[in-house]
Amino acid sequence: MEFHEGAAAATGDGVLDFSRLNLSTLNVDSVSDERKHDTKQMYLNNNRLVSLPSSICLFSNLEFLDISNNGLTTLSEGITRLTKLRTLLAKNNRLNEYSLPKEFGSLHLEVLNFSGNRFEEIPLQCTQMLRLQSLSLGGNRLKSIPPEIENLTSLELLYLGGNLINAIPPEVANLPFLTYLVLCDNRIQSVPPQLTRLNSLRSLSLHNNLLTYLPREILSLVHLQELSLRGNPLVVRFVKEMTYDPPSLLELAGRTIKSRNIPYHPHELPDNLLHYLDLASKCPNPKCAGVYFDSCVRHIKFVDFCGKYRLPLMHYLCSPECTSPCSSNPQSDAESEDESSVPADRLQRVLLG
Repeated sequence: MEFHEGAAAATGDGVLDFSRLNLSTLNVDSVSDERKHDTKQMYLNNNRLVSLPSSICLFSNLEFLDISNNGLTTLSEGITRLTKLRTLLAKNNRLNEYSLPKEFGSLHLEVLNFSGNRFEEIPLQCTQMLRLQSLSLGGNRLKSIPPEIENLTSLELLYLGGNLINAIPPEVANLPFLTYLVLCDNRIQSVPPQLTRLNSLRSLSLHNNLLTYLPREILSLVHLQELSLRGNPLVVRFVKEMTYDPPSLLELAGRTIKSRNIPYHPHELPDNLLHYLDLASKCPNPKCAGVYFDSCVRHIKFVDFCGKYRLPLMHYLCSPECTSPCSSNPQSDAESEDESSVPADRLQRVLLG
């Protein structure tokens, strides 16, 4: 079925609505040149279009285009000539990373929604859109997030829920205006501590992943208001995990020298040993005076949030014998200074169930 201008379900000044007309082709010959020039919004959603023809470029002043819920497998080069296009909604089609024209990244889009398609990778053209404020690729087949995501320095919303992503690259932390980060329903096993640099982040959705702990740095997300964690192992079951590699003789000697304050002088030791001794890290347990170098215990510690929830955070100890302060009393003397000083309202909403 082809459309003609009078067949539109609803039209208005600057708007062409050809949605839900069972269209299989797009023939714009019946649309007057004046109407093409004046159209700023076009709705072609819920039809049977397989491709978006180059004739779309005739709507030179188009700012908003909705082509969702079709059978689209490709977008033609014509779309790259829509220099005023700011919003493109292309949800629920059959698009993948090979469906986009090479110059697609030259568009000055602010909102791009490719959710419900067949992308296995985030197209690099999408990471070239420096004005992009909202990028949605939920419900695709994405396995990773490219490091080039850091190019989108204007991004405020990143929606990647419902994919196959197993890791969050640290480059996500380089998005200064990111406010909403949705990564639910993936296969993510850990959260990089670099996310603490997301000073604008207000909502972090991580439910239905494979998380068993959170980095201690999560406490530094000062503007975070909503943290969604339900459906993760850290919530579904009680997790207390320790992993430990026995220290080497070198480390044991270094620990003894540092913990007992045994004096030494630069002329008494080789330069490599002097450098090694300078790398000592103090055990974070406030009741332990020990140090460690390369060998430490990866330990999950449960910390109170909002006086109601206890979240497992990752930290390190010098040995398995160094028990972690895990008192249920958040004001316990055993609590570290960093955690006891966190305001009770730091996270206004922690969604665990």
